[in-house]
This record gives sequence, C-alpha cells and structure tokens, in this order.
Amino acid sequence: MDRVPFLVTAAGAPYTELRVPVTILLDNVRSMYNVGAFFRTADGAGIERLLLSGITARPPHKAIHKTALGAEARVAWENSKDSLADIKRLRSAGYEISAVETSNRAIDIFEWQPSFPVCVLFGHEVDGLGPALLEVCDTHVRIPMLGLKHSLNVASAGAIVMYELLRKYRVLHAQG
Repeated sequence: MDRVPFLVTAAGAPYTELRVPVTILLDNVRSMYNVGAFFRTADGAGIERLLLSGITARPPHKAIHKTALGAEARVAWENSKDSLADIKRLRSAGYEISAVETSNRAIDIFEWQPSFPVCVLFGHEVDGLGPALLEVCDTHVRIPMLGLKHSLNVASAGAIVMYELLRKYRVLHAQG
C-alpha cells in the first residue's frame, strides 16, 4: 500500500524536508529511554532540533538508540552547556520561549497560539524545570489532565506537544 504524505504543497506534492520551526530543550531529563523517545517523535513531527542540557544523555548511547530507532542520527541536536544563554540566543533570534509545566500561569495547550519559531522546554521527570528557566519563559503551557493524575511521562507529554505544534503550524502554513 502506498503511503499518503501527511503534508503536501498546494500543488499536491509531498513536503519531504519540511521542518517545523520548533526547538525542544530537554533540561535534566534523566531517562535515556525518554531522550530516545523525544528523538523519535521529533523525527516524526519534523521538529528542527533538540537541545540537550544538564544531566540529559547525549547520543550515541545504546539506551537512546533503543527507543529512537535511528532517529538520533537524523534529528539535529546540540549539547547545551548553558541553557539560559541558549534561551537568550533563541529569543534574540525571534523564538517564543515556552515551558511545558503545570504552573499557576500555565495556559491550556489547545488555547495556546504559539508564535513560530518556538522553543519548548521540558524538565526533569520528577522535579520539572527549575525556577530560573521557568522565570525566563514567555509562556507556560499545560496539557489538560481530566483524571486522577496531574502529569504525564515527559516523553508522552513531548509527543502531545510536538504533534499539536505540527497541527498548528500546518494550519498557518495552509493559510499562507
């Protein structure tokens, strides 16, 4: 069976190298399996790159490869030695800086109208993002949780956010 391209140009031709103008910053994500899952999802959603900071593992690593399934060789990534400096650099390049966090100032992901390009921050699986990073963000975004639990696995949350950004970018792209 032929695969139908997910994104096509106005003439109906598939986009083969379209990159969604989104950078994902992983700060102190401790599980290499979660890091690998971010690579795999970033590849699928066409995210431009990952920034890996703090204790977040970097490729090459067997545990990352296990969940990334080779996406770690396809998705651009950078070692972020100073995440605050990288955020300032991205902001000066016109990026909106957004944290995925369940803070009091967080807005629902479905209400969020990101200003592309955007850099989205994800933090430690238990502790989240530190106060210094949260403070410099333009926006805090939350995924609505209707059940008993108040959070998701960081890689699951990342997948939801990346595909919601792809959906929103497609709408903007279709509008010209």
